[in-house]
Amino acid sequence: MNTSQRARMGLLLAALVVAGSITFSSPSWSHEDHDHDEAPPPAALLREAPRRQADGSVLMPRTAQQQLRLRTLAVQAGEWSQAFDLPAKVVMDPNAGGRVQAALAGRVVAGRQGLPSLGQAVRQGQVLAHIEPTTGSLEQASLRAQQAELRAALHVAERRLARLQELADTVARKDLEASAADVDGLRQRLSALNSGLSRRDALVAPVSGVIASAHAVAGQVVQPGDTLYEVIDPRRQRIEALVRDPGLAPRIGSAHLVLGDTTVPLRQVGAAHALRDQALPVVFSGDALAMSRLVLGQSVKVVVQTRQALPGIALPRSALVKGAGNQDIAWVQTAPDRFEARWVTHAPLDGARVRVTAGLKAGEQVVVQGAQLVNQVR
Repeated sequence: MNTSQRARMGLLLAALVVAGSITFSSPSWSHEDHDHDEAPPPAALLREAPRRQADGSVLMPRTAQQQLRLRTLAVQAGEWSQAFDLPAKVVMDPNAGGRVQAALAGRVVAGRQGLPSLGQAVRQGQVLAHIEPTTGSLEQASLRAQQAELRAALHVAERRLARLQELADTVARKDLEASAADVDGLRQRLSALNSGLSRRDALVAPVSGVIASAHAVAGQVVQPGDTLYEVIDPRRQRIEALVRDPGLAPRIGSAHLVLGDTTVPLRQVGAAHALRDQALPVVFSGDALAMSRLVLGQSVKVVVQTRQALPGIALPRSALVKGAGNQDIAWVQTAPDRFEARWVTHAPLDGARVRVTAGLKAGEQVVVQGAQLVNQVR
């Protein structure tokens, strides 16, 4: 119930209280200069206030109905698509999102512009952070020893090559070429070892989008496979629903995402051919603006409709309220100022409406706006 509806209901209840106090107040005597006959009688005030009858029905005058802005609808029977509610969650599009993971063990080092923050926009290929490899003392000592040996071997090879070049007229060409090859090979090995000791692994954004999650801080020690960032394009997120009956997936004709009192049409992208937790994942896509308002991993509800039609009465979900025993009821207007509660059974239809299977008849005037206010009348 919104603020304006609560205010209107409060005014009606206040009027009922005032009417009751007038009814049970002590009588007053008329004086010569006062005419008490001009005041409305208490019975008239009571007739203007909504009240619950002994049989459970509600009497509500037209003035009260206008103040509460009640609206009724003549329901019609028909054939409606069979529908099911499915649990779902928001997932990333594999073509518009990705994870940034550590490829080697090391320490996180911030770039020139620092580490990116949550929600920050990034471009594909942008460097988010660096991983500085960490090695143990024994491994570090072994690498340093190899570096020294390669430097010594390179120094000897370069001097030998220089002597052979001075004697180029008397030395076989193949010996000169072999010596040059040795020098080149030692230089490449030493360069690779030097870069390995001081190398930093750059973590780059796999796609253009925003930082959805961040698990990296400066100086953090990570292991290969640790997820440090998730980058997504919010407009291209997808909905993954779980179908308990694998035979339902091929029969899905349409689907809607339920977001509060609104629904968003969905398009089926595909269905898996392998069960996950005894359910079949089915993926949907939707309107870019609606998808951008969701967050990755958010739990949502999806209503899917099959191509099979079943009889029933389509009714807005707002027309259903909870009665005694927490059962669903609908309020039917049987007279201009009289409303009766009807117990109903229903099934999902499209998120905004339900398919009533029992409890209502075609042509009845059902309260579709303000049913909660009628249900609160005592």
